[in-house]
Amino acid sequence: MPSKYKFHNPEGLYFVTLTIIDWVDIFSREIYRKIMIDSLNYSIINKGLVLHAWVIMSNHLHLIISAKPNYKLSEILRDMKKFTSKQIITAIKDNKKESRKKWMLRIFIHRGLINPNNKKYQVWKQDNHPVDLDTNIKIDQRLDYLHNNPVKAGLVFDAEHYVYSSAIDYAGGSGILPLELID
Repeated sequence: MPSKYKFHNPEGLYFVTLTIIDWVDIFSREIYRKIMIDSLNYSIINKGLVLHAWVIMSNHLHLIISAKPNYKLSEILRDMKKFTSKQIITAIKDNKKESRKKWMLRIFIHRGLINPNNKKYQVWKQDNHPVDLDTNIKIDQRLDYLHNNPVKAGLVFDAEHYVYSSAIDYAGGSGILPLELID
């Protein structure tokens, strides 16, 4: 059954959630967060992604994004998920210090084998659940939700202190990824 959540408006501003399969907490390790950050940065520079807000949690990330003219968000995210999947699997295999290696690879292989859309591994859930932020109320709600995720999870007391988020940018500072702030 097709999802009702799609990128209907090519010029639209969207809130999306990218979730690791079975909520595996892959991003609890710096090495895997770096893969995600590098991929976001690459997509901004080379793939037409416009990043407005973001947060990386241990097993998912939230983004508020749009696309430059002549680019499609669905294609940008598809390519980014495909690339990061391969990079994450390689990093897990190569990481001699990864104590959860067998466990994670077993989950990713099992999920890949039961999903006909994959060749071997599945790292990401397939649906991004894009929400068109077509009103200021929706924008404010999602921006607040996104930035307060680390606070709600008990990782920080103040959203702008969480390094893997754009909250610092919205508080007047400068974060680690280039953004186009929402007015």
